[in-house]
Amino acid sequence: MLRILVTGFEPFGGQSLNPSWQVAHALNGLTLKGAQVVSVQLPCVFAQALPVLQLTLAQHRPDIVMALGQAEGRCDFSVERVAINVMDARIADNAGAQPIDVPVVAGAPAAYFSTLPIKALVAGLRAGGFPASVSQSAGTFVCNQVFYALQHALAGQGVHSGFVHLPLLPEQAANWKGPTLPSWPASFQIAAARQALTVLVAHRQQGLGDVALGGGTLN
Repeated sequence: MLRILVTGFEPFGGQSLNPSWQVAHALNGLTLKGAQVVSVQLPCVFAQALPVLQLTLAQHRPDIVMALGQAEGRCDFSVERVAINVMDARIADNAGAQPIDVPVVAGAPAAYFSTLPIKALVAGLRAGGFPASVSQSAGTFVCNQVFYALQHALAGQGVHSGFVHLPLLPEQAANWKGPTLPSWPASFQIAAARQALTVLVAHRQQGLGDVALGGGTLN
């Protein structure tokens, strides 16, 4: 049976919710077409997220990893293409740390691409009625740190791994200070994530490659 790891983050930035963990938690224990899902919450703390991630990878030895994060302002299921080797925090993490221009892994490559079939994932989500797109930047906060460390740890091991950013929940958007931001109900986000896992399992089991689908941007 395939092993799938789904990670989500604890709330951060003074918020009480994080859609990434609500979704990940809802998927924990799911059996999906010959695959078993285990979900783990990561702290939104630079100094703690990677030790938890590394321990989790060693314990579960997954075949597929879909890491999730919150991204206010995103309006769809944003499949990240690339992780970069830098931490440059606009706000402090949950422990008060705010690294600026610090590498995630000193001396390591400048970037890693996702090893998920990102275009097929977008196509499969859209076919299921869920808005989705390829994102060219995972930011420079703890989400990108985890994405980069994940790809660095699994490089060359044949694991399909990557990162997806989710919109805010309606409860968060309603209390957001500033411009109105897009949001998805938790039930819709969970359904989209389940569809995503279905696509990923099918590609893994059938040994399929990615598809040729335009997903770039002009700027």
